[in-house]
Formats: sequence, structure tokens, C-alpha cells
Amino acid sequence: MKKIELNNVTFSYDQQPILQGISLHVDQGEIVSIIGPSGVGKTTLFNLIAGILSLDEGQILVDGEENPKGKVSYMLQKDLLLEHKTILGNVILPLIIRGIKKAEAVRQADDLLVEFGLKDVRDRYPHELSGGMRQRIALLRTYLFGQDLFLLDEAFSALDEMTKMALHDWYLDIHEQLKLTTILITHSIDEAIKLSDRIYVLNHKPGTIVAELHMDWRDTDQPELAKLHYKEEILRLLGMKN
Repeated sequence: MKKIELNNVTFSYDQQPILQGISLHVDQGEIVSIIGPSGVGKTTLFNLIAGILSLDEGQILVDGEENPKGKVSYMLQKDLLLEHKTILGNVILPLIIRGIKKAEAVRQADDLLVEFGLKDVRDRYPHELSGGMRQRIALLRTYLFGQDLFLLDEAFSALDEMTKMALHDWYLDIHEQLKLTTILITHSIDEAIKLSDRIYVLNHKPGTIVAELHMDWRDTDQPELAKLHYKEEILRLLGMKN
């Protein structure tokens, strides 16, 4: 079942075309990456999906309905944790905003922190945590906004390679456990290949989709070789390899 569908989405800013004829979909439970060079319109596309910007042309459907505003959970590269609040105080914020009473918000947050092995940081402050731990907290807080369609805009890019690899594995686990659907913007081809069921390659100006790639490397006898072939193909599509 399609969780989100974009049909012929077009957008310009100050009469400058940014995106042209974008059509894509993400099925329930998928992780789909959008990869492309800087300035191609990836974040603009997310802002359209989130309802922050309005379409010039086209259609965006979430769960079969138009007007996606308020129907997605959107996480940026920066974790945006409030430094003066404890981890629990940060995590319960979306619940409080949704009108849930504090005692119930604390109960729900505590259950989630326990479920994902984060109860030991409950009463600590953001500055006391590593970058990877902060991102885990930020991801759980994003989940508590109540929407199971996640938009992750370079959410892992600020982390060192070892931390990023561990967080990738953790996110794959919670994505399955929480029954999420994820669209990921990334500049990292390796990250997109590891996390995604499918990848859309966005290129040119205005930005257009030049390819849709299905990641079936997990089903091959030589997954590392298959991943290398996908990487070479993406580099070719981006004009970075002959």
C-alpha cells in the first residue's frame, strides 16, 4: 500500500524553477532515499511534502489524501534538543504539545526509553550525551509527534563513521519495531544503499528524477559486490563517473 505518492510535482522560487515533474511513491514500511548533489532541490522537496511550501503544480497524497501538512514527522540534521531540559523533558515535549497530560506523557516516554535501551540517560541533559546518543533521543522524540511517516533530512551526516554505522543498525531495528515509513535525504551513497529499499536519484536544474533503483543486494550471494555496482551506477547517474 502506498503511504505517500507524488504526482508531477513542480515548484519554482522567485520565478526560478527548482523542481520539475517529480513523481515518486513510498510504500507502507519502506525506507526510500533521495540522493543528489547540493542545490538540486532535495530539502525543498521535503518542505513540500511536509506542507511548509505550497505546490505550483502536481499532487501530494499521504494515505490517499491531499494536504500533507501535519501528517509527517520531520527531523533535520541538527537534533534541536533543548539544553536546559533533561532527556525526559525533551522526549515528552511532543506529547505535551499534543495535549496529553504530563503524567501520561511521562509514562509513555519512560516506556519508550526502556524499550530502546535509553532509560539510563533519562535524567541527564543533552550536553552530557554523545552525538550518536543525542540523535537517538531526537529520533524517538520525533516519533512521539505521532506520525509514522518520517522525513529524515541528513539526520546522520554530522556523526563520525563508526557512530553512524551503529546508528544505522539501530534505526533499521526501530523502523521495523515501530512500523515506520521513512524518506531519507542523504549525500552519502553508502548510507542510502545500506538503509534503503529503493533509491531515487535527483539531478539537474531544475531537479528531476533521473532513476529509481531497487536495492536487492541483500538477496545476492555477494552483497558487497552488489553494493559496489549500485554505487558505481549512482555515481554515473550523477555525472561523477563515466
